[in-house]
Amino acid sequence: MSKPREKRETGEQDLFRSRLDQIINMKHELVRLAQAIDWPVLEER
Repeated sequence: MSKPREKRETGEQDLFRSRLDQIINMKHELVRLAQAIDWPVLEER
């Protein structure tokens, strides 16, 4: 049986635990377009 991994105490963030808005450029055209779309209306249809 393997040992559980130790938690990192260095303060480094794991790439897979980072928030998406901290990784991508929130001013990119596609991000701005996605924010402008009324998603609930599309989901109803």
